[in-house]
Amino acid sequence: MKIVRTKTELREALSEARHERARIGLVPTMGYFHDGHLSLMRRAREDCDVVVVSLFVNPTQFGPGEDLDAYPRDDDRDAELAALEGVDVLWTPTGEEMYPDGFATTVEVANELSGVLEGDPAHRGPSHFRGVTTVVAKLFNSVQPDVAYFGRKDAQQAVVIERMARDLDFPVEIQVLPTIREGDGLALSSRNTYLTPEDRERALAISHALRTAERAVEGGERSTAVLVETVDAELRSAGIEPEYVEARDAKDLSPIAELNGRPVLVAVAARVGKARLIDNLVINPTTED
Repeated sequence: MKIVRTKTELREALSEARHERARIGLVPTMGYFHDGHLSLMRRAREDCDVVVVSLFVNPTQFGPGEDLDAYPRDDDRDAELAALEGVDVLWTPTGEEMYPDGFATTVEVANELSGVLEGDPAHRGPSHFRGVTTVVAKLFNSVQPDVAYFGRKDAQQAVVIERMARDLDFPVEIQVLPTIREGDGLALSSRNTYLTPEDRERALAISHALRTAERAVEGGERSTAVLVETVDAELRSAGIEPEYVEARDAKDLSPIAELNGRPVLVAVAARVGKARLIDNLVINPTTED
């Protein structure tokens, strides 16, 4: 596995693959790998001739007072794990490499996608996704992958990136793979390292509440307001005050009142101890009662 730090080194590492028209897969990450990241690498290894993993804690998607400085990092461990998964190139650019002096350009997706849920000004705000789309656009331009892999846990991020790639004609296929969970249901996240044992036990209420909503749908519930109330009540009964619980169209993030056969995203954000956690459920109902 080659570890490269600069765009020049990256281009050199991929020059032969481009010449041979090899299929290149990209897994964008902020590091501190867990099985969720590794599942994306494994899928890329299955699908592609060359696998590139980017490792960059992107400062522009963190707002004031967020956990940029505390975000977990272990580059040596990450390199070992990536090598074990058969990654060909690990790209670990510096902040100066990604955002050189005088950098003044951003990429922004329309507010109806980037200004709700995580992008709502009451939560992380639209600057969060402006940072995400800008850095992902740079990754796409630098790597020029045929396919890029993202996790379903960051469902809104995937929707925003899919729209950006479509609208800006990036010749890249976006693959969104299922959320990877612990055996007890907790969605894997690098921020889970912030949880004390007691907080981790309490955090299980998030996935439990989403499963309760899923069972309600299986039982015939069609009102998204009832589903949201169900999730909210279960979280509060576990001592978790959610930052938001919302149900939206899974494709365009528009508000939705009733299940109508289209996929519905039920999304949750909540702070548990020092960790701000997000999770979601995508409901794929039929139009039949």
